[in-house]
Amino acid sequence: MSTESTQARAAETLTELILEIFRLNGRLIEAGDQLVRSLGLTSARWQVLGAMDRSAVPLSVASIARNKGLSRQAVQRLVKEMAKDGLVRFAANPHHKRAQLVTMTEAGRAAFAAAMTKQAPWAEDLTRGLSPDDLAQAVALLRALRARLERARDGGARPDDERCAGEASGL
Repeated sequence: MSTESTQARAAETLTELILEIFRLNGRLIEAGDQLVRSLGLTSARWQVLGAMDRSAVPLSVASIARNKGLSRQAVQRLVKEMAKDGLVRFAANPHHKRAQLVTMTEAGRAAFAAAMTKQAPWAEDLTRGLSPDDLAQAVALLRALRARLERARDGGARPDDERCAGEASGL
């Protein structure tokens, strides 16, 4: 098979993968909303709390948006609502006067912990019968694709540049 036809087949398969990711994203948001509804959360709020939980330092709205692949405006709206509901609070940012930092309150930490308690058995049920190695390969592939898109967005290497070659294998 020629390199051209192999590349065309890879592009077609990537398109199928992207469409499946879009469908999966919708199902994940729907399932997440259902999972945390009783906690007064949505998938979007849960994502924001998760970004803060995973960070060793307080984050700005722009940092949360970048980390989660969301728009800054959407995160700003969410954190304002979450602050009114007592899940987060704003703090002064010593590095930027206008870009306040967002921190979780005790209520926010409790809501996030409760969400993660619900998520663990849900994830175990969802992964039943799936190979951990297959899941790890899927994670590596998705990270490689995201890295290529981010580099292209930032004016870096083209997707076919040598620096991208080892991404899918985690190199």
